[in-house]
Amino acid sequence: MTVHSTLGNGFQEVIYQRALAIEMTRQGLSFVREMEMPIYYAEQQIGTRRVDFFVEDKIMVELKAVIQMGDVHLAQAINYLEAYNMEVGLLINFGSKSLQFKRVQNKV
Repeated sequence: MTVHSTLGNGFQEVIYQRALAIEMTRQGLSFVREMEMPIYYAEQQIGTRRVDFFVEDKIMVELKAVIQMGDVHLAQAINYLEAYNMEVGLLINFGSKSLQFKRVQNKV
């Protein structure tokens, strides 16, 4: 990916998020950045979640900037899919020497 090959690893997540927004705009993709959604339990709102990107109204994209992705990051991405009622998403990690990404799918 252009962003990772240009910036490399070692920056905070927000830097990659800003760069990816620029790159998606250059590529002509439509997206919403940091769209906040309420989280409910027993029909009561208990908090909110904010996913990094929704791309083309179809794909949720969650970014990380960690040395190694773990199960907790995957679980977070799956939870976001369920909370936002999205079918598919990408979990992208800019923190490692090589770009890491994982396609995630909602079981619904």
